[in-house]
This record gives sequence, structure tokens and C-alpha cells, in this order.
Amino acid sequence: MGIKGDKHTSDSENAQIFLLEQLDLIEGITAKKMFGGYGIFHEGKMFGIVNAIGEIFFKATPELSQKYIRKGSIKHSRMPYYTVPEEILEEDSHIVTWANESIQASK
Repeated sequence: MGIKGDKHTSDSENAQIFLLEQLDLIEGITAKKMFGGYGIFHEGKMFGIVNAIGEIFFKATPELSQKYIRKGSIKHSRMPYYTVPEEILEEDSHIVTWANESIQASK
């Protein structure tokens, strides 16, 4: 068994810092080291993932996943999480909208 946190990279660290800064308008957002990256939570419910290489994923319902796929998202291999495309990450209002949709999907 390895040392806790030994799989974390600067890419995952930088991505979670960036994401938390983008979502600072939404109260109750936290990050926790897990899976070699971070789980992103709203009031204790996980709605996002930052993987070990810094990719950001948001949780989606089957209906929401179709919207995400149309924007170029790719499904996480095992979970109902989808990548957040670069164009969404670069626009503050879009990332907040996506986060709020994903927060609703996590309830």
C-alpha cells in the first residue's frame, strides 16, 4: 500500500485550485484528495472529479449527459461523470452553469 496522497500531481493540484476559484460564487464547494486527484463537493455531495492528470469531470443525469456530449464531453470510464470541455472552463458564466446543473444531478 502506498502513502496517502502519493499519486497526486501538480496537474491535479493546479486544476482543483483553478476550479475552486471559478466556482467561488457558489457557496458550499469543497475539494477532497481522492482517487489520485480530487473529489469536488457541494454541501457534502460529490458532483465533480479532478483526475490525476488534471482533467475535470462533472456528474450528469442521462438527460444532462446528452447536452454534455453535444458540447464535446467524454464519459468517465466507470462513473456517470463527463469531462468539462475547455471552452466551458474558459468562460466563468458557463462553468458556473455547468456546476449548478451537476450539483442538481448529484442530489
